[in-house]
Amino acid sequence: MTQTSAGAGSSGPQGIRSRPGPRRGLGRRTGPGPAFGVGPGRLPGPLGTVACAYTLLQLVLVVPGTGLGWDETVYVTQVSPGVDPAFFSAPRARGITYLIAPVTLLTPSVIALRIYLALLSGLGLFLAFRAWRRLCPEPVLALASALFAGLWITLLYGPQVMPNLWVAFGSLFAVGCFLRAVQLSMLANTAQAGPSVRSGPHGRSGLPAALLGLGAGVAFVGLMRPVDALWLALPLTAASLFVRRWRRPALLLVLVVGAALGWAQWVAEAYGQYGGPVARLRRAGEIQGGLGWNLAVDDQVRSLDGRLLCRPCDVPWRRPVTAVWFFALPLFTLGGILVAARLRRLPVVLLPALVGLSLGVQYLLLIGYAAPRFLLPMYALLALPVALCMAWIVRGLAQRRGRRLLQWHVQRLAGTAGPRRSVREALAVSALALALVAHLAVQYAVLDSAVRRGRVSAAEFGRAAAELNRLGVRAPCVVIGEEAVRVAHRAGCASRQVGGHDGSITPAGIAALARERPVAVVVEGDDRPPAYARGWRAVRLPRLPGRDDVRAYLSPAVPPDDRPSATVQVQMISLASPSSASARAGRPCGPSRCAG
Repeated sequence: MTQTSAGAGSSGPQGIRSRPGPRRGLGRRTGPGPAFGVGPGRLPGPLGTVACAYTLLQLVLVVPGTGLGWDETVYVTQVSPGVDPAFFSAPRARGITYLIAPVTLLTPSVIALRIYLALLSGLGLFLAFRAWRRLCPEPVLALASALFAGLWITLLYGPQVMPNLWVAFGSLFAVGCFLRAVQLSMLANTAQAGPSVRSGPHGRSGLPAALLGLGAGVAFVGLMRPVDALWLALPLTAASLFVRRWRRPALLLVLVVGAALGWAQWVAEAYGQYGGPVARLRRAGEIQGGLGWNLAVDDQVRSLDGRLLCRPCDVPWRRPVTAVWFFALPLFTLGGILVAARLRRLPVVLLPALVGLSLGVQYLLLIGYAAPRFLLPMYALLALPVALCMAWIVRGLAQRRGRRLLQWHVQRLAGTAGPRRSVREALAVSALALALVAHLAVQYAVLDSAVRRGRVSAAEFGRAAAELNRLGVRAPCVVIGEEAVRVAHRAGCASRQVGGHDGSITPAGIAALARERPVAVVVEGDDRPPAYARGWRAVRLPRLPGRDDVRAYLSPAVPPDDRPSATVQVQMISLASPSSASARAGRPCGPSRCAG
């Protein structure tokens, strides 16, 4: 077996460490350590500390006062008792709804849901990086987890009902289990391995657990976002086929079974509602604006200044400083790969980098719009080579400074010492520390602006829903038109749309509903209502996010309002001719909200 240049300790074939043991270099492990990083009378290790800090930051900075977004509302209504579910479009998958069901089935409280997801995401961060504990030194893992958790995107989406962060956790966990399974399977077949290595918690008996973790990780990603599971499994499958010493039938079987389990529910639903998975994928592509060559790197860069969705992304790039880390990412990734090659640990770093790029390629090259959350899986996997590169730089500077300091003390004892010359190393370390502090400051500034916008948005939807309730639009009721999903959910109504990606009812169906229950058609500006709402009572609502002039047309089933209101102006609007507003009122979600 080969030895790593980092120091002692057994390594498996092709540089994959076979078992834990004392190691020099970028960390030292003296034993397996207790489960979950906490032992009797001990505080959590570095990785557990990062996970706790990540959870605490979410609870303090993100959770208070935030309401549900458009996509979140769609997911929450699927598993909320007594709530009419919003239309579930073709690109969406139900994995995230299974994750939140334990809370939504018990309480409609948004704050309870946020706290639950914040705690769960902290645990997810810990488990995803802990899967690498036999492959990377603990300090490197702690730094990688801190770099990933410190991104404003990671903090913002931790307590949100969105699948992308969970795809990141599942992908990182799956790749770690894949490499661990490769390591153990090669170790089991290596003639030099003695009986003490072939058995025990770090030997052959750990292989089933690694394979189970690999299958579970791939299946979990498939439940969250089925197409992402394909981009995850593709490089893993290629590695197990084309790397000669990694060819193991068990790996291929687990990858196939895991992907199939993850896709099962989505495929079954596709046959029931779309005529099959191919038809559903085609419909999903239409909703996402068509899949093909679309260079969206510049869109992703512009979205990093706090835009949660950039579609269309023809906006100016106002704050370039928010994307500095994005341009530094490939440089540090390449540096980490070179360091791993020098340490003879290339597979442990190169594979997650390749899988991360695979998960990012569809959002960088194949979709014509951007959302920062789309690249979370890529960022999670690239955090490993980036952390290794940073750790190597710091360690190299520290060792160089230590050697010079020792040499100076020897010369001093001999009476030949000159002035100490450690200024260069001190400046280099200080520059790295200042760069990291500046990076974190930028992340906090973007996070703060995004959270404040979310709180303002939640308050505005609350006021609009309260006005509709006051005007008599109460359950059972239906809301149609602009921002129907969020307005309806806050008002306790169902949401419906006549056309667009979320079309779920016909004008005749709405007319029938309007005769038996309150129906509100929300329009913006001077737009006229659709034909079926002509003659309905018109009221002016409080503003909605990005919409200062909002009106609602109330069906005859809504009782007249005889209470004065300073915020609602009631007026009858003469409708002489039809307008294209009927299409706007039936528009479910602009092109910015249909990708899930």
